[in-house]
Amino acid sequence: MTDAALALPPLTAETPTDTAEVDGLILRAFGPGRFVKAAERLREGRAPIASLSFVARAGGEVVGCVRQWRVTVGGGPAILLGPFAVDPEWRSQGLGAALIERACAAATSAGERLIVLVGDAPYFGPLGFAVAPRLTLPGPVDPRRVFLKGLVAGAADGVQGPVVPA
Repeated sequence: MTDAALALPPLTAETPTDTAEVDGLILRAFGPGRFVKAAERLREGRAPIASLSFVARAGGEVVGCVRQWRVTVGGGPAILLGPFAVDPEWRSQGLGAALIERACAAATSAGERLIVLVGDAPYFGPLGFAVAPRLTLPGPVDPRRVFLKGLVAGAADGVQGPVVPA
């Protein structure tokens, strides 16, 4: 990739015409093993929230994506962020963080209060997510990988309980 190509591609809302490319990128990033993960139980048979899911296109192809889904956390409404994926040629250039930040900003603008995800502290901690060990998902998951982000002041305070599809 040249220096000129390092500018991040534009982020746009995912549309139905993007579905096959997004699904392909996610499959390449995570492999078929993603279907047995606890977070997948929250997405099964459901569509992501179109207005809160984004793609990055470069050269006419999807090179990054992030999806969000409606869930409840401890009985209250929340958003599940993920999966998100970035094409290997675009990794370590800030595209993943840009997608996450765009998704969080869109959720905030839509009046959402909480986002939950399963991920890694070194990546999601700097993006404002905190470990939420008092949340439970439908299936085994390392509690150190469950994160929560309040989108308004105090929204994440004392949140605990199950994360289930809304």
